[in-house]
Amino acid sequence: MSEDRADFPQQDPYRTGIRGLCPRCGQGRMFSGPLTLTDRCANCGLDYAFADSADGPAVFAILIVGFIVAGSALMFELAYEPPIWLHVVLWAPLIVILSLAILRPLKGLAVALQYVNHARQGEIDPD
Repeated sequence: MSEDRADFPQQDPYRTGIRGLCPRCGQGRMFSGPLTLTDRCANCGLDYAFADSADGPAVFAILIVGFIVAGSALMFELAYEPPIWLHVVLWAPLIVILSLAILRPLKGLAVALQYVNHARQGEIDPD
């Protein structure tokens, strides 16, 4: 990531990341598709080449959705004792819907936090 010399006020990475806005200006869109980052911000020109969220957002999505669905399924099982097919019909769509709903905000948050904290690939300093 090149040194950022633009004069923009500090943006809250949580607000901009979750909403999918540029972490530098807070105005431009970060995503061009459901989970695809744009090459650069249309408003301020920030290059998103530094952004690599890797598997972090997916792992957090799995943990959050798993906690919600497993807890709900356990309470439902203990309260009503339904057949297994009803569990599949209820929880499979919920897993897909929640996972897709939470993945984009988590990816935006990861990119915004990388920008604010100047995160880079590991480098060995020769000094």
